[in-house]
Amino acid sequence: MSTSSTPLPKRRRRSWWRRLAWIVLILGAYPSVVLTYTWSHVLRSPLPGGRHGPLDAYRHTLASAVVAYTLDARAVRVVNRVMEGRGTRANAMDIHNNLIGAAIGSRVPRFSDIEPSVARSVASGRVDAPSSGQTTWLPPDEWKDGVAW
Repeated sequence: MSTSSTPLPKRRRRSWWRRLAWIVLILGAYPSVVLTYTWSHVLRSPLPGGRHGPLDAYRHTLASAVVAYTLDARAVRVVNRVMEGRGTRANAMDIHNNLIGAAIGSRVPRFSDIEPSVARSVASGRVDAPSSGQTTWLPPDEWKDGVAW
């Protein structure tokens, strides 16, 4: 029985590249889905304060709730470490709201419950909220125009 080693390694290499391509595609698609869902709600929201205000708080809370629901709340903590580590008041606000979103995403029974729960959280939020369970934002004189970063 004669075996040729040439076709097998080539096939394995191709298979490895296909697996890698699928992994990259999936890893790239997930953030796109989360961002598309989040922005589809943010762009329809009447909330003011696109940066540092209630709309910013809504965006962070909603995206983090989706991530916690679909992956795990630990993923939100990783994102906080990577994206929000500059130590500004705005970063502290974002971290706070991301953790509230993670809590919401961890406790809602259905995906369709995420947005209404986040909306209620933001509706009961306030400037410099004193409670760790209350959505917060900066004072209006620190808000920036627009909905994007």
